[in-house]
Amino acid sequence: MNNKNVHATRAALAGILTCIVMAVSFVALSAQENLGRGRIGGQVTDEAGTPLEGVRIVASSSQGSAKLEAVTDKKGRFSIIGLGTGVWRISAHKEGYDDLINDIEVFQLKTNPPLSLVMKKTLMSIDAEIGLPLIDQGNAAMEQGKFDEALVLYREFQAKSPDVYGIRVNIAAAILKKGDPDCAEAEYKGVLEDVLRVHGEYAKDKIVSVRALSGLGELAFRRGDLEAGRKYFTEALAVSPEDSTAAYNVGEIMFSNQNIDEAIRFFEMAVSIKKDWPKPYLKLGYVYLNKGEYDKSIENFEKFIALDPDNPEVPKVKGMIDAIEKMKK
Repeated sequence: MNNKNVHATRAALAGILTCIVMAVSFVALSAQENLGRGRIGGQVTDEAGTPLEGVRIVASSSQGSAKLEAVTDKKGRFSIIGLGTGVWRISAHKEGYDDLINDIEVFQLKTNPPLSLVMKKTLMSIDAEIGLPLIDQGNAAMEQGKFDEALVLYREFQAKSPDVYGIRVNIAAAILKKGDPDCAEAEYKGVLEDVLRVHGEYAKDKIVSVRALSGLGELAFRRGDLEAGRKYFTEALAVSPEDSTAAYNVGEIMFSNQNIDEAIRFFEMAVSIKKDWPKPYLKLGYVYLNKGEYDKSIENFEKFIALDPDNPEVPKVKGMIDAIEKMKK
């Protein structure tokens, strides 16, 4: 065999080996993530049997890292393909309804039975017409610094809708603003007890749980108990790791308590969850500026401007970039 043929043969073999390695790698990755040919589908309705459109369905493998998603159509129907054999956790999420979680066995070689998921309206949505004006008035009073007035309005809502335990978070915030951290702490802990009583776990009412845990974290920081504060904030994000707003809010609390490194961690977590959200970049610009890391400050300020060029903060941020550039010279 001449040299030309030898090189051609070696090249062909190399190509074949590359394909084999890629195929083996793909199979290994699929096995690791528990992906396959399984298919599930079904319908989501409310308690009255009305189909629910726009419900986010998430299938998470209990045997791997795979996570597949779908959204229900106008008839409340959904379909997800690509699941491997084994147990998958199916969760349904829609604003105004309690999260729904089911563990099911999925098969690849036979048809999986259709799922019928029934979502319940949250207590807040049931009583919205009764109490929302009171909550709105209470929130307005809080913004104006009228904490006693806000507390009266929140308490009035609580008297009319005692099952809506989430109002206790608002009550705790008003009490804290009035300067009574011990009573605020009791309210935050009480609402967490209510979540467990009604749902059995914090994850089934993420919004209220995260607010209450974050409130306890802020209280701990005010008292100088950094370890307890971190514990509560970490627990809040464990309840809702996909919640960019929760990460952002924790970052703000950390920053306000001059815990700069922790603020950076949580703002960057918010960015990693939602890369096109301008607000965390703005805050990172300020945090890095506070830390004296000017290049990173400018980098994040510029990302903020690129993502939200019409924001009224932009002229101020541009002025800060110019000032930082002059300081560096």
